[in-house]
This record gives sequence, C-alpha cells and structure tokens, in this order.
Amino acid sequence: MSLTIAVTGLNATDNPAPGVPVIRSIRAGCAAANTDCHIVGLAYDVLDPGNYMADVADDVYLMPFPSQGADVLLTRLEAICTQRPIDVLIPCLDSELSAYLRIQDALRDLGVHLLLPDEAQLKLRSKASFDVLAERLGIPVPKSVVLTDPAKIDTLRETLDFPVMVKGQFYDAYLAHTPLDVRMCFDRLASKWGLPVIVQQFVPGTEFDVACVGDGQGGVMGQVAMRKMQLTDKGKAWGGVTVCDPALDAFVADTVARLKWRGPCEIEVMKAHDDGGLYLIEINPRFPAWIYLSVGAGRNLPWLTVQLALGHTVEPLPPAPAGVLFLRNSVDQICLMDDFQSLTTTGELHKPARPEVLR
Repeated sequence: MSLTIAVTGLNATDNPAPGVPVIRSIRAGCAAANTDCHIVGLAYDVLDPGNYMADVADDVYLMPFPSQGADVLLTRLEAICTQRPIDVLIPCLDSELSAYLRIQDALRDLGVHLLLPDEAQLKLRSKASFDVLAERLGIPVPKSVVLTDPAKIDTLRETLDFPVMVKGQFYDAYLAHTPLDVRMCFDRLASKWGLPVIVQQFVPGTEFDVACVGDGQGGVMGQVAMRKMQLTDKGKAWGGVTVCDPALDAFVADTVARLKWRGPCEIEVMKAHDDGGLYLIEINPRFPAWIYLSVGAGRNLPWLTVQLALGHTVEPLPPAPAGVLFLRNSVDQICLMDDFQSLTTTGELHKPARPEVLR
C-alpha cells in the first residue's frame, strides 16, 4: 500500500507550526504499518525550515496565502494533484481552515480526503464565541468580552476583574493588569490578526493542554494530555510531560461530545487553584506543535487522523500514560542554495536522496 499525504504549516522557528511534527508522526505511523508514504509539504514561505529538512517532505509546493481566497487555493491544489495525486491532506493552521472547508467537496472529487469540523463547529470554538459555549452547551469557560472598538476598553472593569488575558482571534495571548495594558495588547493583536480581540477573565491555576481527535459524532478517538514544563518568551511549550487525570479526561470527553467535534484539535484547560474547578480556556482547531509527543506516548494521533480520513474502521485509543517527557531543541539546518532557488523561482521543490553530510 502506498499513500501520498499533504501537510501544511512547515514553519519551525521558536513559535513553530505543527506541520513538521505532524509529518514526523505520519512517517512513524507508516513505518509501523509497513506502508509506503510520500509526503507533500504545502508551504507559505520559501524560508520555512521544514521545506528543507531531510526526511520531512519529499516534495514542497508554495501555496497562496489564505487571504487570497478558497478559489485560488483550489486552483493551486488542482495543479499539484495533476503532478502528484494526494490521498489525505491535513491542514495545520487556524487561518486556512475556512478555505479548506469551502473546497472540501471539490477536493473529494479529486480523491483528496480531509478530516475537518464543519463551519458551525469551527465558528462555535472561536474565542469570540466562548460565551455561547457556556450558555448553549453548558461548558465552563472564563467570562470574556469581545472587543472591536478600543473605546470599550475603559468599560472592562464593569464586567471583568483584572488581571485579564487579551487574545488574538487566531493566535497570541497576553496577560494585562490594567486597561492601559489592554490597549497596548489590543493594538498589537488587531494589527497582526485583525478584529475582534478577545479579553478573557484570568483564572489562576495550572494549565493542561490536550491534543485529541473527534469522530464528529461526539466521540473521542484518541487523546494525549500534557502539562507544560518549559516555556518560550512567547508562552509556547518548549518542554512538557504527559499527565493522566480522570477528571481532565472526562472534561475533554464531555467537551468534544457537546461540540460533536470532527478531526484534530487542541483543548486548553485551566485547573483553578482556589476550588480545583476545570475551565475551558481555548480550543485550537488543529494539532499543536508538540504533537510528536503523541508518538512517544504510544498514541499516534496524526496517523489516526490519516486512517479516519480514509474511512478506515479504527478502535478508539485509551488516554495516554503519564510520565512521557518531551524537550524541544534548536539545530542549524543546512540547506542547498539550488533548493532555495528552485522553490523561489518555480514554487516547487522535489528532493532526491541527499548526501549524509546534509542530514
């Protein structure tokens, strides 16, 4: 059996996208299943390190930015599929999911399988819809205010107690202690990610991040819970350890069931210091950058996603065991100028076997 699997999000800097660890996980799954796989990397920048890493993508194609629209995206994927038919495509960035949802029927006609939530689920998990999660679905969430007008910042004290978390609609979050802090964060996030900006009540506690895959009917097909142990200056996990907490597992299962989530996601949960209560603080509609930990924990969630996207019958995986540690590291990636020029001038990079010195 041979599969061609396409993955987006090949950035691998100090704020990495999930694409490279998703590909590493899929290669591990293919090897365990004795399945030949060809990996197609879909990149947005010629300088994404994942473009050039050995044993990551076999072919790399530059893609139009999501802001250019779904029709432009479909045209590019149609051209790619004429060269290399794709069996499964896993989008790894929040900002591109809406476009993929619009073209998934056309992609299915091309033989490309995806495992995505529907548009209603995607909107419901948005940070701007968290009050709806509480009111309609009964999921415990911190109180939040959706800001589109900076003039409303001075009225936040009427609704929220400081400090608060200020979040962009796609990425980034900052702790703010005063309305002036909120204004500074608002300007930064609005210029980077657009409006709205979400202000959320800060819950002192311990954060847990759970990567999982939903079946779209309310079931969890697999999950891995992790507690961060090392953070970058951007608050991203640089090290973490798997945890096993029945209350946390039940909370995640209940959240997925209420949402009827389909496909990968990362559920961020805060366990409050004062009463031990669990609060949903964020749902990211794709795999996190630490997802290779799922392979180390014996719960390969990206490979599970490939199987589900293809319609294979798969038994749900039990929660991951506790005590599996990951530590991220930085390395200097050696690249060939010929590869860079190829990707820059043609929008494509097709890799032959590389000399060992470049690995």
